[in-house]
Amino acid sequence: MPDLTNRVVIVTGASRRVAIGAAIARRAVADGAAVLLHSWAPHDAEQPWGADADGPEALADELRRQGGRVEHVSADLAAPDAPAALVDAARTAFGHVDAVVANHARSSAQSLEDLTAAELDASFAVNTRATLMLVKAFAAGHDGRRGGRVLLFTSGQYHGAMPAELPYIASKAALHEVTRSLAVHLIARGITVNCVNPGPNDTGYADPATRDAVAALNPGGRWSTPADTARLVAWLLSDEADWVTGQTIASDGGWSAR
Repeated sequence: MPDLTNRVVIVTGASRRVAIGAAIARRAVADGAAVLLHSWAPHDAEQPWGADADGPEALADELRRQGGRVEHVSADLAAPDAPAALVDAARTAFGHVDAVVANHARSSAQSLEDLTAAELDASFAVNTRATLMLVKAFAAGHDGRRGGRVLLFTSGQYHGAMPAELPYIASKAALHEVTRSLAVHLIARGITVNCVNPGPNDTGYADPATRDAVAALNPGGRWSTPADTARLVAWLLSDEADWVTGQTIASDGGWSAR
C-alpha cells in the first residue's frame, strides 16, 4: 500500500458517506495521511439523492476511531474566499498541506433549451473557479517538500456527448483542459497535477433501470465504485507517482474505451 505517513491531504466534496470523497478520505487515512474533509450539505439537499444527515461529522468520527488525524470544514465553495480559507484551516490544524484532492462538484441538469446564466455562473464558480483558487492557495504555501500533489476531477464529456448537463460538463471540461498547464507550471515546485475521470460511479443516485443499463454497456460489466476511484487517487498521491503529471486518467472498467 502507498505510504502517506506525515502527509496532509485536503479532500473536498466529502458530504456523503457513500460517495467518492468519503472513499478517498478513508483510503488516505488508511495509508497514513492526515485529512481535512470539506463538505457542503446544502447542495446535496437540493439534489434528487438528498443530503446525508450528519454524514461528514460521522465520517470524521469514524476515521478518528481508526486512529486518523481528521478535521472537517463545511464551506460553500461558491464564495470567492472559501478556497483560501479551506487551505488556511488545513495548515492551522496540521501545520502544512501536501496535497489537494478537488473532488467537489456542483451538479445541474440543464439542456440548451433550459440553460440559464445563473446556473452557468454557479457551476463555473464552484467547479472551476473554486478549484483553481484552491490550487493557487495551496501552491502559494507549499514549501517544496516531496509529495506535492494536486488532483482535479473531470467527467466523461471528452468521451461522449452529455447534452442534458451543459453547465456541469462545461465547467468540468475546463478542469480537464487546464490540467496540463497547471502541471507544467507547478512541476518545478515539486507539485504534480493530474486529473481523474471516475466514470459512471455508483454513489447512490441511479435508479435500478439506469444501473442495469450502464452495467450492461460497460466492458467491465459493472459500474465503477468509489473504492475504485480511491485506489487510483491513493497511487497518484504516493511517491510511486512522482513522475506522472499533466495526465487525465480514467478508472472506469473500459467505459471510456468503448
